[in-house]
Amino acid sequence: MRGAKPIMDLIGSIIIVILTLFISSCSSPEKISGKPWHHTTEGFRNPLGSPEKNSWIQRIPWLISKPINLIFGDTPKIPADHILIKSKVIEGLESTAGKNTVTWLGHMTALLRIDGKSILTDPWLSSHASPVRPLGPKRYVDPALTIGELPPIDFVVISHSHFDHLDLPTIAALPNRDKITAMVPLGIGKYFRDYGYRRVIELDWEETATVGQIRFTALPVIHWSKRSIFATDDTLWAGWAIEGFSGTRVYFGGDAEYGPVYADVAKRHGGFDLSLLSIGAFLPRVVMRGVHCIPEDCIRIGAALKARNHLAMHWGTVKLGDDAPEDAVRRFRDGAKKLNISEERIWVLKIGETRIISKD
Repeated sequence: MRGAKPIMDLIGSIIIVILTLFISSCSSPEKISGKPWHHTTEGFRNPLGSPEKNSWIQRIPWLISKPINLIFGDTPKIPADHILIKSKVIEGLESTAGKNTVTWLGHMTALLRIDGKSILTDPWLSSHASPVRPLGPKRYVDPALTIGELPPIDFVVISHSHFDHLDLPTIAALPNRDKITAMVPLGIGKYFRDYGYRRVIELDWEETATVGQIRFTALPVIHWSKRSIFATDDTLWAGWAIEGFSGTRVYFGGDAEYGPVYADVAKRHGGFDLSLLSIGAFLPRVVMRGVHCIPEDCIRIGAALKARNHLAMHWGTVKLGDDAPEDAVRRFRDGAKKLNISEERIWVLKIGETRIISKD
């Protein structure tokens, strides 16, 4: 019975989290006078008009079952060529040196090279997305590059605080941290300062910072944040407009639900060469509604923001929902067809694949 103790401890921890979240959800946040609408007395909230999450009572049955599924669930079946061999990853980077490119490293981690600068989005390169390792969600494919194989990084961009997006083992292990600029939403800078990052810029929605001719703007998205039992939405979540001096523009969305805010954002910031979109972990809807879009709506986010090309991310790396990897990709492509977006504009890359970001 000794081997059952970690399982029971995990199940007990999840039940405590659920009860804590349920109790905390009974209070209503209030707007702070003189602050934007998304600032509240209890942290932050989504833009006006955003779809609401279902109640915790509706979500509890799946959340209770999740620890068992994580431990005993089957590894999803993925195509044999889903991840490139290391030599092909390196070849793709070397053959495009000096160009503006994107390399999918897995999940929401991308290596962007824009105007000579290397930008790492939501770097998660460790094995588990969890505060209690080795328990919790475990990636079933390795990242395309290890930390030691990365080129020198100039910027790290974080969308929100969840463990599969803000991975402390990865940010602690990146070399030359005193030379990296961390671009983060409000409240997340402390994690980088604790690990020796000297250049940390925290932005609210609609705020902009230009560093070394690369311009970053934090944009509103529909999601949430949490890293502990006792605090929910205490740090901000954001999408990012990233623009080089050459005019190349990339949208990095992080996790997001679909809603009217993106058409509104497009009026001020729309027009991207590439959107990086999260398309997986969308089922069951009773749990994911209000935080993760269905793939058909994920492409609508990129389209609303007037992006020309769209990269499917947040799939084929770790099992966080009930959907299968092939379902996310199929439905993403189907959604694009309904919007009359041509197939060549939908980028479904192999993990480790590099593609040039062109303005054509």
